[in-house]
Amino acid sequence: MSGWSAHDIPDQGGRTAVVTGANSGLGYVTARELARKGAQVVLACRSEARGKAAVERLAGEVPGADVELRPLDLGDLGSVREFAAGLRHERLDLLVNNAGVMALPYGTTADGFETQFGVNHLGHFALTGLLLPALLATPGARVVTVSSMFHVLGNIDLHDLNSERRYRRWVAYARSKTANLLFTHELAHRLAAAGTDVVAAAAQPGYAATNLQTAGVRAEGRRVAERLVELGNRVVAQSAEAGALPTLYAATAAGVRPDSFTGPSLAMWRGAPAPSWRAPWTVDDRAGELLWAESERLTGVSYGGMAA
Repeated sequence: MSGWSAHDIPDQGGRTAVVTGANSGLGYVTARELARKGAQVVLACRSEARGKAAVERLAGEVPGADVELRPLDLGDLGSVREFAAGLRHERLDLLVNNAGVMALPYGTTADGFETQFGVNHLGHFALTGLLLPALLATPGARVVTVSSMFHVLGNIDLHDLNSERRYRRWVAYARSKTANLLFTHELAHRLAAAGTDVVAAAAQPGYAATNLQTAGVRAEGRRVAERLVELGNRVVAQSAEAGALPTLYAATAAGVRPDSFTGPSLAMWRGAPAPSWRAPWTVDDRAGELLWAESERLTGVSYGGMAA
């Protein structure tokens, strides 16, 4: 894994990938590099205008890229179901659960869930479950879910998943990223118990310069804070290209293990992909089972008879 870069991505010819949040930042880089290596890539984007701009940009950077834009709003389970029902590809080799929101003011999704928990976890939980038949039908398929080093700031509260008792934006974000890791942990267990060769893994980008960091302060009109975050992105953060490498490694490298967590090599912050430390509560079997059951109840998406 030492020094692994986008040049090391193996040939992706004949593979089909879905990347959520692919119109910018880490998702765009992930989609572009997969397409560069020959994959057919579906860019799943909430904004049609930004999605179209991303497709045009990608076509300019990777002439001949086989890409497709499909609308997907992870904050609306109706949109998630519509996306899954409309995906007509014969195979699905890779699902990258990348899209997310960070440290927003309190809000709710179209279905009434706290926005960060609803988008970052529940939307991807539902999407993965709805696309699972296509993944199971494809030998060697992978599900890569993007978490964050900030998961260490908070464990989930199974009695208050939607932060109804008290909302603290960074704690809510951390809990949603912990949920991503618990989901990966439980999904890996269930896939193994079912005797499949589908690999569920997770990745985190470290501190990468994207528009994710500024979205919250911009939404509140806090211009000074927004400028400070932008300065931090320029001075401290690594690029989106570098930040996407752990995801690309988990998605394409040989020998990626189920429930592995890949991140930057230097203090979880920056550097080439490497095994990343994770908080012990993200490998709690009981918490994973309970979160799974509650996620099925909240989304109405069942993973069939795939028991733990």
